[in-house]
Amino acid sequence: MNSQGISTAAARLRQQAREYIKAEQFEAAQTALESLVRLVPHDTVTCIELSDVMFMQGQVRGSTGPLLQALQRLPRDAPLLMELARRLLARGEVLGARACLDFLAQAPEPPPELLIAQANLRFALGEVPVAKKLVDRAMAAGVDSPGEYHLQAMLLQFSGDIEQACRVLESCLQRWPHFGDAVMTLANLRRQKPDANLLGFVQEQLRRLPEDGKDPHDQFVRAEFEYARFKVLDDLGRHEDAWPALARCNALMHQINPYDAAAETAVVDALIGASGAIGKASAGPAPVPEGPLPIFIVGMPRSGTTLLDRMLSSHSAVVSAGEIIDFWRQLHWVADVPPVRAQGLLRAIRRSPDIDFGEVGARYLRQTQWRAQGRRFYVDKLPANIQMVAFIRRALPHAPILHMVREPMDTCFSNFKAMFGNISAYSYDLQALAHYYGQYERLVRHWRASLPGAMLDVSYAALVRDPETTLREVLRHCGLQFEAGCLQPERNPAPVATPSSAQVRESIHTRGVGQWRRYAQQLEPLRLALTTSASAA
Repeated sequence: MNSQGISTAAARLRQQAREYIKAEQFEAAQTALESLVRLVPHDTVTCIELSDVMFMQGQVRGSTGPLLQALQRLPRDAPLLMELARRLLARGEVLGARACLDFLAQAPEPPPELLIAQANLRFALGEVPVAKKLVDRAMAAGVDSPGEYHLQAMLLQFSGDIEQACRVLESCLQRWPHFGDAVMTLANLRRQKPDANLLGFVQEQLRRLPEDGKDPHDQFVRAEFEYARFKVLDDLGRHEDAWPALARCNALMHQINPYDAAAETAVVDALIGASGAIGKASAGPAPVPEGPLPIFIVGMPRSGTTLLDRMLSSHSAVVSAGEIIDFWRQLHWVADVPPVRAQGLLRAIRRSPDIDFGEVGARYLRQTQWRAQGRRFYVDKLPANIQMVAFIRRALPHAPILHMVREPMDTCFSNFKAMFGNISAYSYDLQALAHYYGQYERLVRHWRASLPGAMLDVSYAALVRDPETTLREVLRHCGLQFEAGCLQPERNPAPVATPSSAQVRESIHTRGVGQWRRYAQQLEPLRLALTTSASAA
């Protein structure tokens, strides 16, 4: 077929495919797009459309192929490259996404909006220094909206420049006083003092915000300002005034993000039920993979995982990869299941007897070992990987798993006062929190019984009260020699992109132990619920 014939046939197929997509006839659309890709194999738009249609039908593995094909000849079209990079990242093809971004970085004078788009993707990859430079360039080029100010401030915060982050947020709030993201971040960055605090500003904005708004956005903004009021009052020691602000914040967030207790129970039931199939490794010792190894830190959020990460990554042989979701991505890819919250995980668990865990481990290493930056180990600090313990043990049997353990009331109160945004729905209601913690404890008990030695429990209280003894045990478990620098995590210059990034730049302290007791009366329903849950177990 000559070029004109190819062009005519391609136009016809493209039109057919889009009509099928509009009519939601995805199988027919896939057939048309597959024919189109054979005609124009390097057409990036067609590759993306085919990938999307396949993904919508649940073909996770297959949907990756067209994207990788598009990588072979990258277009000189910046928005299209960004679309390709986003999809590659969502499918777990991190190296491909980075290749797109590296190619984009060669553009001589990119517009500010493209710099911001790149910064957001680099940030999603955990590349904080690169993201910060991109945002700085965009701001210098004239980007001027509250979201970009907030992004710049977060990247400054994660890089350790707290004072400059505060100045950026203060400047943002002068111009956009109702921007909740900025006021919440600013309240968290500094310990509020009697002679220098945000209370007057926050209360004035709350008077101006709609009080009984039904719009979820308005409710969310009000929750952010209530959270900021709580944080200021808590820092000032005005606990009787602080609690009502936190309660109002969390009541709004619980209304916006209701907790699905049944789904959480179903996931834990499924993990326990399938653990025999998951944990049954092949006979004989597994070969040690080449290259750097991950160290997994798991547990409840706010249990001290970031502190342990900072201490470990102060070792000369270890670097932190941060809270990455790569293991989940690769598990869902190999299981060929879209990562759709609890439903996706339940389907992956049901398919566990047929999952090639060697492939899961190989894909995980291939897509993450670049994070080691020449070190022997890199820390994957995603607390939610507590659900992945059996999968990790099968896929990466040589990777150490460290389980951070903190006193239940301290852990739960720290979650209740964290304000995670529109995630972690369990954290905004005391009964939901008790239920979620009970499911976590139930799963941990099962892992300990069914996979003895699979993970090392690390006590948060012991880590802060006797850090050297506890850390020596952790390092031995990981096959590492003790280094005194690990006891001074505040000197670790690496970025840290978690909500506790400001706190963990302090020296090790015990202030977090027993913190919940300041609100013991208000937290009594939580204590009783946790006690009842423990008794039932």
